Amino acid sequence: MATIRMSYTLVAILVVLVSMEAMSLVLGQGNGNGNGNGNGNGNGSSGNGNGNGNDNESDDTAVSHYDVLTPLASGQERGFCKAKGACYYKTLVCPSECPQRKPKKNKKHKGCFINCGSKCEVTCKYRRANCNGYGSLCYDPRFVGGDGVMFYFHGAKGGNFAIVSDNNLQINAHFIGTRPTGRTRDYTWIQAFSIMFDTHTLVIAAKKISKWDDKVDALMVKWDGESVTIPTDGEAEWRIMAEGREVVVERTDDTNYVRVTVSGLVEMDIRVRPIGAEENKVHNYQIPSGDSFAHLETQFRFSNLSDLVEGVLGKTYRPGYISPVKVGVLMPMMGGEDKYESPSLFSPLCKVCRFQRQSGLAQY
Repeated sequence: MATIRMSYTLVAILVVLVSMEAMSLVLGQGNGNGNGNGNGNGNGSSGNGNGNGNDNESDDTAVSHYDVLTPLASGQERGFCKAKGACYYKTLVCPSECPQRKPKKNKKHKGCFINCGSKCEVTCKYRRANCNGYGSLCYDPRFVGGDGVMFYFHGAKGGNFAIVSDNNLQINAHFIGTRPTGRTRDYTWIQAFSIMFDTHTLVIAAKKISKWDDKVDALMVKWDGESVTIPTDGEAEWRIMAEGREVVVERTDDTNYVRVTVSGLVEMDIRVRPIGAEENKVHNYQIPSGDSFAHLETQFRFSNLSDLVEGVLGKTYRPGYISPVKVGVLMPMMGGEDKYESPSLFSPLCKVCRFQRQSGLAQY
């Protein structure tokens, strides 16, 4: 009889433990930073997790590896994490402060960011580029790589350079700039990106603006050579399905801020901004009159990069990558202009480029 009572006791304890584990799966949530596709923000960091040699996914892929569940009665959205690692099979719930990944008033309210990576948490954020975050490209151009190391790459005025080149993705950047009298190199900024994948090309560019006005949109978008208008009301987005990939360009403010998503490949938060009069004076850029030098500030988040990814920024996401720049100096410089220069904004060619354009797209 004592043996039977002992068995009942053990069974009861086991049931309690199982219930506690199930509860942890449902309530796994919190605050923090992160990156990835399909989330309502993305100002956080990514990392160099490719080819880590274990069964867990790289963190930049794991972040957004979840299924969207039906929202709670309160409207709070939920994600069921499927990435192997700290968050495996946990359900993360958006907090009441930002119940939706993409809020209805998309341009003014914070969105919920679900992070199924090593952070295993949720947080509320405005969906803007963080120029100090991993994968950022801002200023004249200053990069923060996938390894977290900051560096400058000046390219050349009027030049086009491969920022990322991988098996299924190529991102080129067009540089604009000035060279004041007496200087030995150009001051440069990024004026346009060309995102090439499958048989398609998406171009995001800053228009040439003579006199800057924050209320006037200076953004230009082209899809396979055709101009695209991004709505300013409703969902404030343009989207298209292309050979199984969803491509979305959505406004994150009334003017000059967008988020670009190419499913399964890349997400970009972009801001168009000018060189202001005070900035021009302090740095002695000597910007010519009649041109505000509108340019792009961007933060990238990548999915499914290969271990052999190339490009000025792309190579910093390689597993085991060690930056050659001098850390600790005021302006650590990254060379390699000759390796990454491309004949045009739309060309996948450079000395080390890996992308192979699929047939079916007419060149333009």
